[in-house]
Amino acid sequence: MHRDTDRFFAKKARREPIVALTCYDAPTARLEDAAAIDIALVGDSVGTNLLGYASERDVTMEDMLHHTAAVARGRTSAFVLADMPYLSYDTPAHALENARRLLAAGADGVKLESGRAILPQVAALRAEGIAVCGHLGYTPQTKGPRPAVAGRTAPEARELIADAEALRGAGVFMLVLELVPEELARHIAGRLSCPVIGIGSGRGLDGEVQVVNDILGLTARTFRHAKAFADMHARAGAAIRAYADAVRGRAFPEERNATHLAPDVAAELGIATE
Repeated sequence: MHRDTDRFFAKKARREPIVALTCYDAPTARLEDAAAIDIALVGDSVGTNLLGYASERDVTMEDMLHHTAAVARGRTSAFVLADMPYLSYDTPAHALENARRLLAAGADGVKLESGRAILPQVAALRAEGIAVCGHLGYTPQTKGPRPAVAGRTAPEARELIADAEALRGAGVFMLVLELVPEELARHIAGRLSCPVIGIGSGRGLDGEVQVVNDILGLTARTFRHAKAFADMHARAGAAIRAYADAVRGRAFPEERNATHLAPDVAAELGIATE
């Protein structure tokens, strides 16, 4: 059931948006399942959002295996899609080895960045029946930490279209378009038989993926392509300050937070009870 990708093609056919959201741990996976999130993406964005890394390039296979396993333990129904980190799929053999490791950790499919350059890797994975999602547009692993819109010029747009069609031809079940002009993204979604979901690529696609920290408002800054549906940064900060103040003022722990020795045990030990 989990590894079934036909459901996403059915959603595209029904024009029912696919909802994807990054997920890095078991508690968040349970929350996403409760909201009927379709795809829990264990993104290499875990590096900059959770692990304190300067770039997605710093994320290792060990990081991805650890967080993929955590998400898989927490989910019930969501499709767990794991990013293959930087340099983990530089050759077809390397891609196959590491994709198998991610699937063993609990992933249902893997996501790779780039276009025609990775067709041999996609072919190797598909030959083994591994579900592959493509990622075009702004690709953090290769284009660095400064986001830029991709496909603004006609030559760039043609390259994106060619890459998208080549990836679909190689058997990807889905394509992520990141920071692509809305009109171009819609055009690509209309040309491909597989679902195309966006992040920062406008409206009218087959679905959307966002970073969970952004939609929760856990970061001090809200990016243009995102929307904070809550202000968890402020709420979490207030809760931590309230806890610190309560401990410093000896208002916490309270009586209800304590357990006590039985009077006879306390007497035997010579410990006063009050």
